[in-house]
Order: sequence, then C-alpha cells, then structure tokens
Amino acid sequence: MITNDVQYRSTKSHLAQFEKALANLRADAGKKPTKLQKLEIDAVTAQADDLRAEIDEYERLSSGDVSTFEAATLAGLATLLIKARIARGWTQARLADELSVAEQQIQRYEATEYRSASLARICDVAAALGIDVAETGRLRTIDAV
Repeated sequence: MITNDVQYRSTKSHLAQFEKALANLRADAGKKPTKLQKLEIDAVTAQADDLRAEIDEYERLSSGDVSTFEAATLAGLATLLIKARIARGWTQARLADELSVAEQQIQRYEATEYRSASLARICDVAAALGIDVAETGRLRTIDAV
C-alpha cells in the first residue's frame, strides 16, 4: 500500500520501468514467444498490474471522494487509519502535528501497521482523523477440548 507522496512517485517510476521492460520482452519474443519468454512476460505484467492497482488506490483515496473504509478484522484497522489519513488529504507530518508527536513516529506506526501503538494511541489517531468506528464482536466457534 502506498502511504505517502514519496512512495507514490517512486511507485510510478517503478511502473514506468516495468512497462519499458515489458515492451522490450514482447519485442524480443515476437509473435511466437517461448515458454520462458511467456513466463517472463506474465510475471512482469502481473507486477505492473499490482503497481497500477496501488497507484489507482492512492489516487482514488487522494481525490477525497472516499469517505467510508472497512476493516474486516481488528488488524485491518491499521490500513483503515492509513487510508483515512490519505483520503483526508493529510500528510504524515500533519497527523503528527495533530497528535503532538514527531513525523517519524507516524512513519513508524504506518510502516509497522500500528503494531507498536497502544490502543489509546490508535484511538487518538482515529479521533484526530475524525473517524467514526463501529465495532462488532462475534464469538467464533471453539472446538471442545
């Protein structure tokens, strides 16, 4: 997931490199590629598609048109917070200012998907971003011992 403009620009640059490599692979393969050439083309195509999807998601979030995010698990809350920050149009520095912490702390939180953040800090982040979080707890079936 792209979390900031630096990563966005880097990902776009990587995509351009993959697209150039893909064009070269296709040109070298001609009309009848070998199995190895087909595998190489498929691998580069898949990677380029992944990068395009990440770029598209970041652009969609950055546009401000997205205002609802879902997390299927508690662990997914981290991604939700990052997406909300991007959709809000806030940089990591802006969130850090709102929380009175160093920008590097927000970078660490996001890089580790908030694993090192306390529940209180996660609540602070959600409040700063103006996120309403709805929780549902559901007991899973546990096998009898």
